[in-house]
Amino acid sequence: MKRRVLVTGGAGFLGSHLCARLLKQECEVLCVDNFFTGMRRNIEPLLGEPAFEVMRHDVTFPLYVEVDEIYNLACPASPIHYQRDPIQTTKTSVLGAINMLGLAKRLHARILQASTSEVYGDPDVHPQTEDYCGIVNIAGPRACYDEAKRCTETLFYDYRRQHRLDIRVARIFNTYGPNMHPQDGRVVSSFIVQALRGEPITVFGTGMQTRSFCYVDDLIDGLTRLMNAPADVEGSVNLGNPTEMTMCELAELIISLTGSRSRLEFRPLPQDDPRQRRPDISRARELLHWAPVVSVNEGLSRTIAYFDNLLSDPREADKLVWKMPQ
Repeated sequence: MKRRVLVTGGAGFLGSHLCARLLKQECEVLCVDNFFTGMRRNIEPLLGEPAFEVMRHDVTFPLYVEVDEIYNLACPASPIHYQRDPIQTTKTSVLGAINMLGLAKRLHARILQASTSEVYGDPDVHPQTEDYCGIVNIAGPRACYDEAKRCTETLFYDYRRQHRLDIRVARIFNTYGPNMHPQDGRVVSSFIVQALRGEPITVFGTGMQTRSFCYVDDLIDGLTRLMNAPADVEGSVNLGNPTEMTMCELAELIISLTGSRSRLEFRPLPQDDPRQRRPDISRARELLHWAPVVSVNEGLSRTIAYFDNLLSDPREADKLVWKMPQ
């Protein structure tokens, strides 16, 4: 029989790609999303699939369905989105995790939590390994996301200890690719849109802060490998690309790939913005036999083509402006 898989946040950037991958693996997929930041256009190509179902639901409320596996991806992931309603962001992460863990416990289902490299905060250890506890400002504007994800991880580990629940925790580093929202405020989407429009590229701080960018196909491969790994895989697993680059290097590369005449425009660094971020993926290599295979140049070229098509379609203009639901 086909596995029936629940994906919360299934209409979001990562969720839509995950739903498509699971359908290719011949799973039955239940996509749950409240469309706070998820977009219906992301899942439109899947709507004709007989094994695909969509449910509009907010994970802060209990969900009663029958599934074999749960991928819990529901939560705004970009600063511009999660800082717009920080209390709801915290509730989505924490209450959503409690509800999904309760569902998994009732069904004896395996459950994977999409955590984040943000749990490391502004790190003083480089690269970051899974045993590093991080430095997070609990009173800062990013804490609604950072601390909520840390609390979510704690809940998952305690459900494993107390209820012997089969859990997986993926710490996701910066990911990019098609289906990103052009106005989500994340650096790759912002730089590409600005370059395609010939606008100044906004670089915060000196531009010497670093990130490691993983193409979405590689990330989804890591998530499915983690879900399907043997039951004795415990603890969190970093998933990201260990290739590190500065913001200025990223901006110049995107300008080159787009043929844009954009220039860099420097602005003050936002509070608690990490100075450097690069994953140590030794555990993923050892336990999952996983490592990224898509180069930054190739991944950016695919992403640029996606945004170029999106921005050139006048029918999509109204859909590209993100508005907070009433």
